[in-house]
Amino acid sequence: MLDRRIAQTFVELADTLVLRFDAIDFLHTLTERCVELLEVDAVGILLADQRGALNLVAASTEQARMLELFQLQDEEGPCLDCFHTGQPVACADLGQEPQRWPRFTVAAREQGFSAVHAVPMRLREQIVGALNLFRTAPGAIPEDAVELAQSFANVATISILQVRALRHSEMVTEQLQNALNSRIAIEQAKGILAERLQIDVADAFSLMRTHARNSNQLLSDVARQVASRSPEITELLRNSRTRRR
Repeated sequence: MLDRRIAQTFVELADTLVLRFDAIDFLHTLTERCVELLEVDAVGILLADQRGALNLVAASTEQARMLELFQLQDEEGPCLDCFHTGQPVACADLGQEPQRWPRFTVAAREQGFSAVHAVPMRLREQIVGALNLFRTAPGAIPEDAVELAQSFANVATISILQVRALRHSEMVTEQLQNALNSRIAIEQAKGILAERLQIDVADAFSLMRTHARNSNQLLSDVARQVASRSPEITELLRNSRTRRR
């Protein structure tokens, strides 16, 4: 039965290419499965944002959430060490090593935790966060449980990076399409303006460009105003008459 639940968990963690993938729900599911399968009492997950700053994204209990937030605020604790080194960090009895993370140890014991084991969420040299396991009683987390936690973290990391890459690709594609659409709109506006003002298309383009800069607008927006004969281009037309005088 346990092997079956472990297999189901790997399937859940790998299944990210679905419509409207919800990363937060995905990570909360990971914390729940870890508590269920790894002989730990609570789990927290920290992920790095685009600037490399760690953020709390999921916790299985309120106590774990408070402890993770304390680490981030105080910049001290095993989970931060794990993220910065890319290596697992463990303490089987925080009471026996109070000097290791003095403030974190006090906070952990206040939240009811006596042991911690953090594993990195990484793919080769890229570290995206840390998966943090907490126990209320002193004692090392069994080695097979740690190995399974690392496997869960590895699969979750691949899934997260896969989704990020997909969304980045979609964003780049959208930006390219927007650029193409903008170019078409600008070409049309150049022709409209050239015909309306009886100037050549180069001058029409220069006129729109100057107006866009002076009014702090995108050139594509000015082009659409020209095409729709918007009242907003009144200043542009006035400037064109001034230039022709």
